[in-house]
Amino acid sequence: MDIHHGPGGGRVIVAERPGHIVVVSNRYGHGYIGHPYVYHNIEFVHRTYYVNGVVYSRYYRPFTWHGFALHVYAPGFYFAPAYYGWAYHGWATPVVYGGWGWAGRPWYGYYGGWFAPYPRYAGPAFWLTDYVVSQTLMAAYQERAAELAAARMSYVEPLSPAVKDLIASEVQRQLALENAEVTAGAAQTPPDPGSSGVARMLSDGQQHVFVVNAGLDVPSANGECSITEGDVLQLVSPIAASADAADLAVLATKGQDCSKGSVVRVHVADLQEMQNHMRETLDQGLAELREKQGQGGIPPAPISALTAPQQTAYAAIAPPADPNVSTQLSQQTAQADQVEEEVVSATNKK
Repeated sequence: MDIHHGPGGGRVIVAERPGHIVVVSNRYGHGYIGHPYVYHNIEFVHRTYYVNGVVYSRYYRPFTWHGFALHVYAPGFYFAPAYYGWAYHGWATPVVYGGWGWAGRPWYGYYGGWFAPYPRYAGPAFWLTDYVVSQTLMAAYQERAAELAAARMSYVEPLSPAVKDLIASEVQRQLALENAEVTAGAAQTPPDPGSSGVARMLSDGQQHVFVVNAGLDVPSANGECSITEGDVLQLVSPIAASADAADLAVLATKGQDCSKGSVVRVHVADLQEMQNHMRETLDQGLAELREKQGQGGIPPAPISALTAPQQTAYAAIAPPADPNVSTQLSQQTAQADQVEEEVVSATNKK
């Protein structure tokens, strides 16, 4: 069992069990159990997640890049190419959307001084940007609701429209990537993880933007500092061939630790998880947008875009979701608590 500590007392516990089954939990008993399996001689991992009382599945391809082990998100389904095209392009006239329903939500009361939705949406990519950021902040609050209920967030300046526009541009890149995959037949033939994951993003010469999905302690020129869920980073330069981390500029932050404009160094595996999170949340947002198109001010999508999503072949044959995920994660967290208590006790006796 490996125990890693992060900002704000955060903790991640990783354990490998027989059959290369990996169990990853945190101090709240949330996380996932990863089961490896094979589709057409290609390795995959089915993760059963348990987060904030919800169980769900995600799929990944193990990939080694420059000697570093990554898990690259592999969609469980793809939408019609016409739908990705509709989601990529702007609308003829910006629209007002009143369907978020965040007023009165505790998470929005906590983060509302830092994050606010666009007043008008120029296209689906901007709507999806607010979806990605809001879902990230909502999940972060729900996980620590008991601690944050009576707290107030302190921030230097709010998340600006200019930074959100950069996220929207990244959303469009990810939509174009997924459209290219489905057009190439990815629903049956899995996409190349070297092209669909962070390896391409770190070498294509573009200043990609990442939304932080989990709190991290990272090195900077001023020493180690903390980034948290929803903070926004931008790639400074392509990564060196032998490097295990990349330099990113902090575009927006809720805290005062890793200040705006500072350059931090983030491990490639953590950047891959950030990209995984964006693509996973975008797929979830695309499904919701598909249900809401033509309503609440959102223009209707063309009929050709509304073909039912197609499940990927590798997801269809994956092992079932782990039925005991909640119990196993809770047990692992309890074991880690005991280990740390014993370490503290032994240290105090010295």
